[in-house]
Amino acid sequence: MEKIAAFIKDELSGWKLWEILWITTATMTILSLSIYLNESLIGIIMAISGVICVVLTGKGKLSSYVFGMVNTLLYAYIAYGAKYYGDVMLNLLYYAPMNVVGWVMWNKHMSVETKEVEKKRMKNSEIIVVFLGSALGIFLYGLILKKIGGSLPFVDALTTVLSIVAQILCVKRYMEQWVLWIIIDVVSVYMWAMAFVNGGESVATLIMWGIYMLNAIFMFVKWYRESRRSEINV
Repeated sequence: MEKIAAFIKDELSGWKLWEILWITTATMTILSLSIYLNESLIGIIMAISGVICVVLTGKGKLSSYVFGMVNTLLYAYIAYGAKYYGDVMLNLLYYAPMNVVGWVMWNKHMSVETKEVEKKRMKNSEIIVVFLGSALGIFLYGLILKKIGGSLPFVDALTTVLSIVAQILCVKRYMEQWVLWIIIDVVSVYMWAMAFVNGGESVATLIMWGIYMLNAIFMFVKWYRESRRSEINV
């Protein structure tokens, strides 16, 4: 019990006013709109857990992986109904185990002073490798999804492949993950907007991705500043 109490205390410490306002606003916005638009209970829980997860990830808090696991399982269920098979496989076969890996890896690099994960930046050579590898992966996976009849196969492939790469960068604490998350979020907003226009009911999912996009922009700035500060202090 003492360890749990200490963990909760660390997770609640070090929050700035704008960060508290952001997580509160984002959570209440998606909750209110989801209820107003008669979203399903599963959709509401999925969206709220996802929003809390990405804000906590940006904050560098270990508990992000707890909310991430809840969001991963529920999102896979909803994506299956929308025939986004790439997202289904991504969440069940990759995100679920990576939540466990991320918890273990981040736990080894938590700052004693800030109670947040320590952040770092990639080298130029690493960025080039990531770019070329991602482009090839998107093309090949897009062909696979097209053959099995998935919706928007190459768009789905882009979000799937970049999500895999971004999650690896997240676990390894690289600032550049947020550039990929911004791209993923913009494309995902388009995907779920199309699903809604075509008769889909996952309104909370669409709202969730819109909030993800804003969060990725905010957190890119935060991680860029903090990772640069860490390099200077080394």
